[in-house]
Amino acid sequence: MSAWETNVRRVTPYTPGDQPDRPKMIKLNTNENPYPPAPGVEKALKEFQTDRLRLYPDPAASMLVNALAERYHVKKEQVFVGVGSDDVLAMAFLAFFHSQKPILFPDITYSFYPVWAEEFRIPYETVPLDQEFRMVKEDYFRENGGVIFPNPNAPTSLELGHKEAEEIIRHNQDAVVIVDEAYVDFGAESVLDLVEKYDNLLVVQTFSKSRSMAGMRIGFAVGSPLLIRYLNDVKYSFNSYTMSQAALSLGVQAVLDEEYFQETTKKIINTREQAKKRLAELGFTVLDSKTNFLFITHPKYDAKELYEALKKADIYVRYFGALRISQYLRVTVGTDEQMEALYTFLSRYTEG
Repeated sequence: MSAWETNVRRVTPYTPGDQPDRPKMIKLNTNENPYPPAPGVEKALKEFQTDRLRLYPDPAASMLVNALAERYHVKKEQVFVGVGSDDVLAMAFLAFFHSQKPILFPDITYSFYPVWAEEFRIPYETVPLDQEFRMVKEDYFRENGGVIFPNPNAPTSLELGHKEAEEIIRHNQDAVVIVDEAYVDFGAESVLDLVEKYDNLLVVQTFSKSRSMAGMRIGFAVGSPLLIRYLNDVKYSFNSYTMSQAALSLGVQAVLDEEYFQETTKKIINTREQAKKRLAELGFTVLDSKTNFLFITHPKYDAKELYEALKKADIYVRYFGALRISQYLRVTVGTDEQMEALYTFLSRYTEG
């Protein structure tokens, strides 16, 4: 080992899903939206004046902040935006989890949480989900340095009810509680209505799923003005210009087209509900998803072997292989045509 390597911070990085690029593939592994962004986004992109790229973007991201504040009926001082919800969450970890007490999050959850905790030297404890992969709210009723959980959870797809989520927030008013709502728009109930009631609650959402803009990287948080002020302090001490000119312009258009947003999320929900039935008919156990993906297992077939067989057929799903979920696959809800191709393959596989 070189002498300088002794001063290198070593962490185990997050492992993203595969990003294959094959001509006829069916990509159901990274929870991207199968439909294009709102028409206004395409129009704004075509009309974008490239001369603006020579100028720094507004560090306050005012146009996007204002659009989100209006859409979600909060004050602009209650909105923070960043380069995807991962950026927002990482800054929230830095800003709010600065205690010697451990932060709490589920043992089966978004795998970036332990990565950030280790990278930022934040003590943490994972709280086991129950046998049905559900959060037990009482397990969070104890002293801690903060709480974070996705709702609905990923990769399990299950929602914690609004009442139960509020119980966790109510029992932890001495620490910041972050509710990561990346998938909330697909039929779950948001806790955004609670930000006025609890000044320690931060709700984080993303444009990557329901607004079809994973490639643009836009995320946001809503909380009390004091929480947002602390987040901005971290942002301005790290990088004042986090959002590009293009991201700000296109993000506003994605927020403004509410009709298209409702239309596409409804299509995905309908396809998901149909998929639950079709997969169950093929012998799969399918968790009651409130997301744009399904978490499935089959009593007769090994999940990793099935994952590899699907991959050979150019159908990509997500296999984690982690403790407790090694026999599960996560399947993104695609178009009806893509899902029909999946059912056809699985029917042949299970009959063969």
